[in-house]
Amino acid sequence: MAADLVAVEEPLEIRVDGEPLAVLMRTPGDDLALTAGFLLTEGVILDRDDLRAIAPCRDPANADRGNVVLVTLAAGAELARSRLTQAQRRFFTSSSCGLCGKATIASLVQDVPTFDAPLRLERSFVGALGERIREAQRVFAETGGIHAAAVVTVAGGPNGEVVALAEDVGRHNAVDKAIGTLVLGDALPEEPAVLWVSGRASFELVQKALVAGLRGLVCVGAPSSLAVELAETAGLALAGFARDGRHNLYVGSLD
Repeated sequence: MAADLVAVEEPLEIRVDGEPLAVLMRTPGDDLALTAGFLLTEGVILDRDDLRAIAPCRDPANADRGNVVLVTLAAGAELARSRLTQAQRRFFTSSSCGLCGKATIASLVQDVPTFDAPLRLERSFVGALGERIREAQRVFAETGGIHAAAVVTVAGGPNGEVVALAEDVGRHNAVDKAIGTLVLGDALPEEPAVLWVSGRASFELVQKALVAGLRGLVCVGAPSSLAVELAETAGLALAGFARDGRHNLYVGSLD
């Protein structure tokens, strides 16, 4: 019998201003980035300035402190507190579906940025993304059971810069980790950038990309009908089945 490596999955509780907000099933690591990205893409914060403090729980009396992140909103961040009140659905999200537990259908839809027209993508840029990012998927190489997400700036040809990359058992978490890394560094790209994900593209992943101000989404798997509809409405470039140098374009145009 041979030993095998498997991806770790544990719960992470997010508390904001002393109140529990959510429990995420995630791969430990980059927990602060995951929290910051989750708060941004769930509409609780708009940017790094809305956060006064974000840190792991260090209370020795809390046996689960290694799986708890404490967030304090910035003083005077009344809008953030208002958004927090709206977001307090006390929901549980599984690693496979970021929408599980949302209290109402209306709560699924957020105000998102829209663009006049989808970003034009170069074929060589889209075709090279998957291979470039797979080379950096350390945990996937070891386990074969983990998702990845990356934020990549759009430059000429295949030379866009990977400005954030993350892995997690949940693709929603991987996206939030990548976006959250940029939030914590106050470095969400001002130039056009796209989100690359290792799985399929759901409605919520399109929404997360838009909330982060990204101009495109490239996925290895298939997009859902709602993902295509939201991308069309918001002017987000959307490509699916992007692997082995090929892809399908659902929204936008190619150079």
